[in-house]
Amino acid sequence: MKDILVVEDDTDIQTQMKWGLSKEYNVLQALNRPDAMRLFTEKQPRVVILDLGLPPDENGTAEGFSCLNEMLKKAPGTKVIVVTGNQERENALKAVQLGAYDYYLKPADMNELRVIIKRAFHFSEIEAENRRLHMVLDREAGFGGMIGQCPAMQKIFATIEKVASTDVAVLIRGESGTGKELVARAIHERSLRSKGPFIPINCGAIPENLLESELFGYEKGAFTGAYARQTGKFEYADKGTLFLDEIGEMPARLQVKILRFLQEKKIQRVGGSKDIEIDTRIIAATNADLEQAMKNGGFREDLFFRISVISIDIPPLRERGNDIILLTNIFLERYNAMFRKRISGLSRSALNAIKRHPWPGNVRELENKLQKAVITADADIIEPCHLGLEEQPETDAFWEKPGKRYEGIMLREARKRLERDLVESALERHRGNVKRASEELGISRPTLYDLIEKYRISVKKT
Repeated sequence: MKDILVVEDDTDIQTQMKWGLSKEYNVLQALNRPDAMRLFTEKQPRVVILDLGLPPDENGTAEGFSCLNEMLKKAPGTKVIVVTGNQERENALKAVQLGAYDYYLKPADMNELRVIIKRAFHFSEIEAENRRLHMVLDREAGFGGMIGQCPAMQKIFATIEKVASTDVAVLIRGESGTGKELVARAIHERSLRSKGPFIPINCGAIPENLLESELFGYEKGAFTGAYARQTGKFEYADKGTLFLDEIGEMPARLQVKILRFLQEKKIQRVGGSKDIEIDTRIIAATNADLEQAMKNGGFREDLFFRISVISIDIPPLRERGNDIILLTNIFLERYNAMFRKRISGLSRSALNAIKRHPWPGNVRELENKLQKAVITADADIIEPCHLGLEEQPETDAFWEKPGKRYEGIMLREARKRLERDLVESALERHRGNVKRASEELGISRPTLYDLIEKYRISVKKT
């Protein structure tokens, strides 16, 4: 049962509260501020009912407001519902301004009070879930927003910590969409060069005749149209980091110039003859098989060993276990907030489809599909069709271990699954007898029929 603290100096009202709420909550009772704060500190209830009309202390201080301030100072997220007389409505409004969750006026209407309490617990649970998600995001924010709890990702985070303080060249390897640039940025941001620039360039996205000028710059008159001197990426990255993405696509002629820089820390602009000293760290990335490229003569072996003093291999999403569920929940929360939607989770079939999809586009593809699903879903649960994935049977095949059916999913979705499981189990035990199943579950038959319809449960009488 959930704890609820009732702070009230009138013993008759205390008895009424105990009688009216004890079926749903574990009612803690206090007659004064000292007892209230002792119980509040020991039990840490999420919801408190506080009488503002507590007798003042020996100094004439209003105990009700003192108690409210102390509680909110100790636990700002507590939902304090204040109680006051009909003639003291202004005090109630003042308490709400000070941080109280809600108020009601004496004499108490228990039905109305139950609604207020239920809503207070609901909002408290939502805030707790949001805090949990933010803690996950904050914990990983130091790694450039990367999120991962699987051993492979934890190893990558540890490697980032180790290599960031050095100045060695790093080669990051992984499929498209795994987050290679995020790893490079994380290394830069944790390095002694963090105040300097981080300059990325995709070596495979720029034609060969332009890539040299982009990297090294050019002098006035170096070629037709070179009307003025142009600074290249190497110079822009001075005192910082140059990120060479898709270095496996770099032409052989430019590989020689990159190698010379790594050996001498000097470059020449196109059309120039003067050496320019540059102090920049090189981090490279590729989704190509450089070992095979070296065998085929497409990539220089000496350059490979220069850029791969440290090599970081990012696993594809399909090999990251339950990280996929963690990422799914975070993307769902992100796009719920962005598009002002209230999608509570994913169906079991959708989760099965996510687990079984090979994710050739990795994390980038998952994020794009979740964004699309949140925009297009017309219900509070995302189905495979919203994700653009094939329907999957609603079996437990998705879960790696039977004991982890609820691991890594949002609280609201876990509750729905638990409710469905309990209904299915009760019906199975009683061989489809709705009357007996409803009695076991402690609900009425109409309520059970509603749940059967809600979860599309097939009732088989045997």
